[in-house]
Amino acid sequence: MDSSIAERRLNAIHGHLVPVVVVGAASHSNDLRSNPTAGEFLCEKGYSVVLPEKLQTGKWNVYRSACSPFKLVTRFPDHPDIGTLHENFVHAVDTFRDYKYLGTRIRVNGTIGEYKWMTYGEAGTARAAIGSGLLFHGIPKGSCVGFYFINRPEWLIVDYACSAYSLVSVPLYDTLGPDAVKYIVNHADVKAIFCVPQTLNSLRGFFNEIPSVHLIVVVGGMDNELPSLPPSTDIQIVTYAKLLSEGRGNPQPFSPPNPNDVATICYTSGTTGTPKGVVLTHGNLIANAAGCSIATKFYPSDIYISYLPLAHIYERGYQVLLAYFGVAVGFYQGDNMELMNDLVALRPTIFCSVPRLYNRIYAGILSAVKSSGSLKERLFNAAYNSKRQAIMNGNNPSPLWDKLVFNKIKAKLGGRVRFFSSGASPLSPDILDFLKICFGGRVLEGYGMTESSCVISMMDEGDNLSGHVGSPNPACEIKLVDVPEMNYTSDDEPHPRGEICVRGPIIFQGYYKDEVHTKEVLDEDGWLHTGDIGLWLPGGRLKIIDRKKNIFKLAQGEYISPEKIENVYAKCRFISQCFIYGDSLNSSLVAIVSVDQDVLKTWAATEGIKYKDLEQLCNDRTARAAVLSDMDAIGREAQLRGFEFAKAVTLELEQFTMENGLLTPTSKIKRHQAKEYFAKAISNMYAELTTSDASF
Repeated sequence: MDSSIAERRLNAIHGHLVPVVVVGAASHSNDLRSNPTAGEFLCEKGYSVVLPEKLQTGKWNVYRSACSPFKLVTRFPDHPDIGTLHENFVHAVDTFRDYKYLGTRIRVNGTIGEYKWMTYGEAGTARAAIGSGLLFHGIPKGSCVGFYFINRPEWLIVDYACSAYSLVSVPLYDTLGPDAVKYIVNHADVKAIFCVPQTLNSLRGFFNEIPSVHLIVVVGGMDNELPSLPPSTDIQIVTYAKLLSEGRGNPQPFSPPNPNDVATICYTSGTTGTPKGVVLTHGNLIANAAGCSIATKFYPSDIYISYLPLAHIYERGYQVLLAYFGVAVGFYQGDNMELMNDLVALRPTIFCSVPRLYNRIYAGILSAVKSSGSLKERLFNAAYNSKRQAIMNGNNPSPLWDKLVFNKIKAKLGGRVRFFSSGASPLSPDILDFLKICFGGRVLEGYGMTESSCVISMMDEGDNLSGHVGSPNPACEIKLVDVPEMNYTSDDEPHPRGEICVRGPIIFQGYYKDEVHTKEVLDEDGWLHTGDIGLWLPGGRLKIIDRKKNIFKLAQGEYISPEKIENVYAKCRFISQCFIYGDSLNSSLVAIVSVDQDVLKTWAATEGIKYKDLEQLCNDRTARAAVLSDMDAIGREAQLRGFEFAKAVTLELEQFTMENGLLTPTSKIKRHQAKEYFAKAISNMYAELTTSDASF
């Protein structure tokens, strides 16, 4: 929205103000008091401000960040000249040239060592060489370049090369599988693909089916290990090292993009259907980072660990912000099982994650406390409650508790993390508070999506209330739209409720070559309809309460939001992952639970239950009853309604993963696939419920 519209809105606001008459004074005072209609905007202290959507007839229902209410942020306030990813990285290289930037752990004689670093200046030099190498191989300006490997320094270097030479990056999730990769490569007309030896093997299976590809670059590959290709193919395969050398020998001037040029096409697999390509411009991504930079400050002394998929907008958006502030980025080894080891070696100050990992950290700490003996458990509880009370009262906790208790816990993540963030799915308020108390520093939860270039809203610094996702990113505005079929309206009391809609410079350009799906989510006024249901808490904080798309109806007519229930059950100690199922033919819900094997084994030992193997234990009627009982207790605590409780449970050893087709790359359950995958178990649970109802 341009500044003239904002000014007209402000003029309308001034029309709601009246001068205060001071009794006994000769004239009107210059002090003003507000009419109630303008009060929420001008008088109440909050994290958001409210504006009318339309000046004459619109409701006061559009929320903006209190940090920038009159104009949506599009550029970094301190560097308005930065309008593209290329300009952002040029700024980083010029400002932080000799600071360490990209770090990896080097393996020597089979033993993993400490982190070795590349500076910002060295990364800038490599970026120019890779971009020149791509031009040397005839990849023209505007071409799409595929990224088919996990996080490592080369990922960011190639991405910056694409920005410098006006190429479009197209991430390919390494776990999408060959069919989806083939679809994306052909749909985006990808000209070059960067991969590693493992993903090269997948590509080799369909070389003849991706005619647009002319160049494949193998990161970490050796020249003498590259496969030979039949003469009929037009594809050339080179190693990353060779491309780097070719670029150095044939340097080309940058071909910088404009802010409105496409920077990336991020394909979201979603929970159903073929992947959709989200088109994001340089301006989109810079606006997102610029908005976040107003309330979140990082420094060149900070260290960040990169392990969340760079193909996902959550990690990608952070990288833009980290480069702007000159932060060092250390990469994990590529094995999630070694992440804790990497954290201890790197000792990061910034840690971004998803609720699934935070839930595991929470469960692991509590388990360790319970097994440490009654004395240490009492000490932990005393320290926890004292620190919690101090934080909630806005006071500084006693440093004694950190020395006695919490420093040992902090050491598990390296001991220096001062900033935590959570995204991708809802985080339990209890766990957010737990992290804040145990680790100290700032802990925030944010909300966003690929279509919004990452962050839509985030918790504000100094806000001690948990259970919400904060105020709008200063680069966007938010409104809630009525969803009458779910009984959510903007007139609801005590809090307005509805579908979350977002507008501003962070909103994507549309789905690539897919006008039908674009029109489904992007309306004529530029509002992105997210499909998420939210409400406004006091102070202008947004809370996610439901999902519009995944609701279904039970036989008795009650609407069910399975994700809401799964998020409640995530706190159950037995549960690693949970899939809630129901349909219109049945009156109750059933649950598929991927169990926490350690918790289940500990429980069995305590109960004296004998079993041959874990599969037998999962099928044990007593074990299933214990898990369901714990789920019931969690559900009652969360005040689930009667029909929202799972009435039967199946315990599974197997995790829900992208590899078995049950998760999207953003860790959301693919509900249709899960229904088919567990069809037999679901059928058996409903049969058992029918039998028990009949016997009753």
